Formats: sequence, C-alpha cells, structure tokens
Amino acid sequence: MEIRHLITFQTIVEIGSYTGAASKLGYTQSTITSHIQALEHEIGGELFTYVKRNLQLTHLGRELIPLAEDLLSTHEQIKNMRSIHEVKGVLKVAAPESLTISRLGPIIREYSLKYPHVKIILTNGTCGQNQIDLISGRVDVAFMVYPEIKLEKCIHYSLVEEEIVLVSSNDGPDHFDEYKKNNTNHFFITNEEGCSYRTMFERYLLKHDIHNFQTMELWSIEAIKQIVMSGLGFSVLPYITVKEEVESGKLKILSHSEKFDPIYSHMLIKKKKWLSPAVEAFVELVFNYAE
Repeated sequence: MEIRHLITFQTIVEIGSYTGAASKLGYTQSTITSHIQALEHEIGGELFTYVKRNLQLTHLGRELIPLAEDLLSTHEQIKNMRSIHEVKGVLKVAAPESLTISRLGPIIREYSLKYPHVKIILTNGTCGQNQIDLISGRVDVAFMVYPEIKLEKCIHYSLVEEEIVLVSSNDGPDHFDEYKKNNTNHFFITNEEGCSYRTMFERYLLKHDIHNFQTMELWSIEAIKQIVMSGLGFSVLPYITVKEEVESGKLKILSHSEKFDPIYSHMLIKKKKWLSPAVEAFVELVFNYAE
C-alpha cells in the first residue's frame, strides 16, 4: 500500500470516475486501475462496483474514506514539518448560498489579503450536501444554516442565530394572515428542497392545514428577491440576506403570529489530529467575525 494509491482512491471518490481521476492526476487509466487493484489486494475486497454503469462505492470503500483521509492528513503534516507555521496550499470551503452572499464575503476577502499563498475554492450547496462533502474529505470547512445539531463525525460550532423573516413586495399586505385568506394567486417563492428554513416553514403550513399557495422554486436568493419584489408572492429567508432591500423599502417584512424554531449558522470541521495552518487560520478568522 502506497500513499499514491490512497490519493488515487480519494480522487476517484471526489470526481466519481476512473477517467476523471486519471485526467486530474496525470495518470493513464491503466495506472489508476492498478492502484485500486493494489489497494483491494491489500484490504482483501472490492472498493468500487458498477450499478447500471454508474461507479459506486462498496461497503469497504465507504469504510476506507475516513481512514484514507486521516492517513493523507498525517502525510501532509509530515511533508510540511519544516514549514509547519507557514499558511499556504489549498483551502476548500462549502457553504449555503445564504451565508455566501451575506456573511462570508468579508471573511474571505480578509483571508485572501492576509494569506495570499492560499488558493480558496468555495462551493455552494444545500446544508446536507455541505456536511457530506466535509465528511467525505471533498472540503476542509463546511457551513450550515440549521437548527441546533449534534454531530458525531465532525466538530461543529454554532456561530450566530439567524433571524428568519417572511417578506413580500413593498405594496403587499402587512400581515401574513392576508395571504392565507384564499389567496390562490400568490406563490410561496423559495429555494431548493432540503433548505432548513424552507423545511421549517413548510412544516408550519402543514401544521395549520394551509394548502392554498403554489410553490415556485428558484435557483438563487437574488432571483427569489426579484420575483417577490415584483408582487408575485412572498418568501421566507434569513433577514441578513434581505436586510438591504428591507431598509431601502424594496421589500417588506410580514408580521405573523407563529413562533419559529431558532436557526443558527454553524461551522463544521472534521475530527482529526491535525489541521493544516490554512484551515486553522480560516477557523480563527471566522471566530473573530462571529464575535
């Protein structure tokens, strides 16, 4: 078993194919295959299988992911022993769009100025996907907007409570009750399924047996805000994402009688013995902004 075999395994998991891994690592596909075969011989079982022509991890493959991550992390630490305090390399961060557009901009800007030798890769996904990407080793730091959580496979920090508000166009009703009165022409304008505050609000609608809204699912918070401003319906969003539009009078916060469960911004990092200087510096900067 060699380090390069584990790097090949991790790359296939990240990209999802032998061909893509070969292209990224600069190997032939036969070399990639031989690396995996060597690992499988050492472990005594298959790591990947094909289901309807799609590459899938086996049970052994899934078990290997965190172990390979720990070994490669230790290897990285050994390689950087002479420059253990130098902040350089690649930092991969996953965050929901709401935090990317509202809170992470100043943090990433300051980080880039302080540590110009770090390449930052920022991806946007649902909170659940961000957590999966962290545990699988595809990212170093993940963010979620979620209620209180308890996680076993990673360390999480609750950063700040996010106020969730109902918003409508400035010439819309003042109270959400007005939307509930047989307003079948109005849309609940929201983002993708799996979003924590969308799920929270849909539970509220179900609890109160409210079914007279159509749901319009859009691809970005900016698109949601523009459609709400046009008067087509209302949305449920973190206040920090609509603060500017509310203060300028482009959007209006709807009054309502329901008390929603509190939702927080969380930062997640993997449980491991060593964090790279780049990750440590980023985590420290996030804490400074949270304070």
